[in-house]
Amino acid sequence: MQAKDWLVSKRYDQLDELWKEAQAREKEMLETLSSQEAYAYLVSKLNWCDRKQISSCLELGVHIRIGDICFVEYGSAYLCEIGYQHFGLILSIVHHKALIVPISGSESAYRHAMHKKHVMRLGRVPGMNKVSVLYLNDAKWINTVRIIDVKAHLDSDSSLFMEINKRIKEML
Repeated sequence: MQAKDWLVSKRYDQLDELWKEAQAREKEMLETLSSQEAYAYLVSKLNWCDRKQISSCLELGVHIRIGDICFVEYGSAYLCEIGYQHFGLILSIVHHKALIVPISGSESAYRHAMHKKHVMRLGRVPGMNKVSVLYLNDAKWINTVRIIDVKAHLDSDSSLFMEINKRIKEML
């Protein structure tokens, strides 16, 4: 049965059948992934299992502020979305949620970012090992428990941070 059919039928009495189908499909999917993709997927799944009942990164001893560049667990993603474990820049924090812009250290993304509206060159930020690119069109609110660690910081009063905010607003 397709996922949408399970959703519509709400056959809670057949949870064992749904469980078996989900496990079989997940196994098939994992067999098609590269070792690197499968590893990221499984780490993501473990992160979710360990953190799903926690309301905030503060409970894990991770203190964040606007402008922090963090290592983040984004979870599973569809095509053309950021997923699994990547960096992200915090633009705002409201009640255990952070507005975050995903970051990639891909050199090819950095080279191609010059003339694109949805990506922005961040350059090399102190505390980071590579030049980075912001994926502006992937900005989203996340529960701060997805934040694994703080790696660097951009001053929220800096012209770069203000330019990022401006570019995000232009995309809305």
